[in-house]
Amino acid sequence: MPGASRGIGLILLVLLTGVIVGAFLGELLGVLLPQGFWQTFLTHGPTVGLTSPATLDLRFLSLTLGLALKVNLVAVLGVVVAALALRKL
Repeated sequence: MPGASRGIGLILLVLLTGVIVGAFLGELLGVLLPQGFWQTFLTHGPTVGLTSPATLDLRFLSLTLGLALKVNLVAVLGVVVAALALRKL
């Protein structure tokens, strides 16, 4: 059975790579495409996560944490391509 020997770490790594490459290509397309419907359609989407960083102040230590993921159509296509590539491995 193909895929039975894959660990969860490899699957997460491939999907995370797909998200990162897709997001990078989405930002690149946003710069290269002229203003209009296709630029908006391909490169704009919701931001998921903490939009402003959370701060934990313990008087002797201050931690600032934040994580946001910009989801757009190109990033979703990157995940799909990564999942298809993982099936071929």
